Amino acid sequence: MSFMNALQRHNDTFSQLPALQSDVETLADQIAETLTAGGKILFMGNGGSAADSQHLAAEFVIRYKAERRALPALALTVDTSILTAHSNDYSFDTVFTRQIEALCQPRDLVIGLSTSGNSKNVIHAMEAAQAIGATCWAWTGASGGKLKSIADNILCAPSDETARIQEVHIFIGHWLCEEMDRLMSDW
Repeated sequence: MSFMNALQRHNDTFSQLPALQSDVETLADQIAETLTAGGKILFMGNGGSAADSQHLAAEFVIRYKAERRALPALALTVDTSILTAHSNDYSFDTVFTRQIEALCQPRDLVIGLSTSGNSKNVIHAMEAAQAIGATCWAWTGASGGKLKSIADNILCAPSDETARIQEVHIFIGHWLCEEMDRLMSDW
């Protein structure tokens, strides 16, 4: 496929994002409320979504654009010793669950990225986080997959193409960072 074809698919997907505005603004408010109440943001995902989780956690902790206090966030995808030990001793299907059990508190907000919405490890971790009392958001593709009926809230990128879904996820993540710069400037 040509560059222009890929660009057109990207533009077609992004032209549908205004439909997500209300949900994204709700998420921004919930993140600000979570942080103000002493909670943290926990990100998780597989593959490219793991990289996006790490990227966004770094933007929260270090800074996005504005000089501001560090915002408590972490990616459950970064500790290779935990990831490999758990996957070896138990199952990759629950690799994030154990970390949720250890690190998640009721006042936290959990964001699970899964382009299909069917990642077993994200699903199990969401269920564990809900049992703790945390608020859970799933970021998926158009169908929402199984996470659509599990997560407290869902952002479905309007595409079935993995690359376009990930482009939407990182765009939303960057906007959330920008909004936290604004909302948390005096925090």
